[in-house]
Amino acid sequence: MKTKVSEIMSPNPICAKVPGTKRDVLRLLVKHNITGMPVVNEEGCLMGIVSRRDIFEHPDEEQLALIMRKDVPLVKVDDSIEDAARTMMRYGRRHLVVVDENRKVLGVITPQDFLSVIVERRVSTPVENFISKPCFPLHLCTPLPVVFKAMTLTLLSAFPVVDDNAQLVGIVTDRDLFEKAKVDMNVAISELGLGDDEDSWNWEGLRNVIKLFYMEEKVNLPNIPVEEVMIKNPVTIFSKSPVWEAAKIMMKNNFSQLPVRNTHDELIAMVFDSDLVVSLTGADYE
Repeated sequence: MKTKVSEIMSPNPICAKVPGTKRDVLRLLVKHNITGMPVVNEEGCLMGIVSRRDIFEHPDEEQLALIMRKDVPLVKVDDSIEDAARTMMRYGRRHLVVVDENRKVLGVITPQDFLSVIVERRVSTPVENFISKPCFPLHLCTPLPVVFKAMTLTLLSAFPVVDDNAQLVGIVTDRDLFEKAKVDMNVAISELGLGDDEDSWNWEGLRNVIKLFYMEEKVNLPNIPVEEVMIKNPVTIFSKSPVWEAAKIMMKNNFSQLPVRNTHDELIAMVFDSDLVVSLTGADYE
């Protein structure tokens, strides 16, 4: 059974370097289809961390040193998984950096990395005990620009979609939203400095950062209903189900969230992978 950070971390992570720029980070995010990374100096020592969220929160800043966060949640390879879970919850961020005694970066941990432990330990506490965020359903006729505004104002990246009877009919994430975005690929690639070689970038990675292009008015969202881009008939989890079952579904489908339903099959909440990490902290969640 997994007990230490070294058993769940992703080793040898992609890192950004200082001095550097926002464009340098965007290139790495797109090329490697990731959402955040440690920032190191020339000696490979940790200086900070940067994610999509940090870039979105500093849209006018170009220098990486002014965008990155210096208050990095750190863990060591021999730390317990429980300690790592508590550190993630304390900082409220999706990336932990694993370092050695000289602050050399050895790995990273995200909420997804904890899911296998929850399944392995068969954590049986009901899913409903881990719901931490308000649930904001959208009507299936909501136009995409309105969906984007809701995501911007709430800082949520996923919403359940309901019909006229408030029945769950879909789920939409920021990635689904920009499937229909009208983006000039040549402009986007040029802005990122990726060049013409398609081996150096991928559309999946571009989708991870395309929200930034929308904010800079390089992308236009069509005025079409969310029904046309949402994932229909989404997988759900019963509120009384053990949390390990939710973790297993997320692992199997690479989901970051699940709609939660009650005994009447009604939508009552959304639960996110970061919420499930609490089950490993030893906190009183009963």
